[in-house]
Amino acid sequence: MSARTTLDLSTYLVTDAALCGARGVVSVVAEAVAGGVRVVQVRDKGAEASALLAQLEALAEVIDGRAMLLVNDRLDLAIAARASGLPVDGVHLGQGDAAAAIARDRLGADAVVGLTANAPAHLEAVRRMPRGTVDYLGVGVIRPTSTKPDHPPAIGVDGFARFAAEAELPCVAIGGITRHDIAPLREAGAAGVALVSAICAADDPRAAARDLANRWEAAR
Repeated sequence: MSARTTLDLSTYLVTDAALCGARGVVSVVAEAVAGGVRVVQVRDKGAEASALLAQLEALAEVIDGRAMLLVNDRLDLAIAARASGLPVDGVHLGQGDAAAAIARDRLGADAVVGLTANAPAHLEAVRRMPRGTVDYLGVGVIRPTSTKPDHPPAIGVDGFARFAAEAELPCVAIGGITRHDIAPLREAGAAGVALVSAICAADDPRAAARDLANRWEAAR
C-alpha cells in the first residue's frame, strides 16, 4: 500500500534544529511520534546534503513506519534517500522549489508531494496540473511566526477557511499555530495542522504532541 493511500495529515511536525536544541532533531521527533504526530517534515535549509541524508536515515529508524517522513524543498535528497532504500515518503515543496510535476515524475506515483499555497494564483496553477500531481497544500501562515522570517502576510483562521473552501485538495494549516487554534482550524476545514515551535521548543515534545493530537480528535 502506498504512502498516499494512508496519508494522515492531522498532526504534522515541521522540524527546526535550533528549537530542538541540545536534544537534537532525532530525539524530539522520536518523542513527538510517540505522542501522536502523523507526518514529519524535515526542514533544515542550511544543512549539508550528507548531514541531511544521515539525519533522514536516523529519523526513518526512530519513526519506524509510525508516521510519514517528508523532506522540505530538497527533491534531490528525497530521490537519493529513496534510491538508497530509506523509507522517505516524499517531499514538501515551496512555490520557488522544484516544480511539483517534476517531483511527481521523479519520485513516482507512490510518493507524497505537498505544495505550499497561499494565493488564488497558486490554486489556479494546481488546477492546471494533471490530476494526482499534488496530494495536499500547506496553507499559511495563519499567524506571524519567527520560524519562517520570509513568510507572506498572515491570513488568520478566517482567511484559511476561505482558501480551503476554494481548494480541491486537502489543506494543512501552518504558521504560528498554537494549541488553541486546533479546534477553530479543524472547523474551518483543515485536513491537519502543521506545527514547529509548539513541539520542537516544548519541554516535553511527547506530551505536547499528545495534547495536540487529542485536541484534534476532540474537535471532530
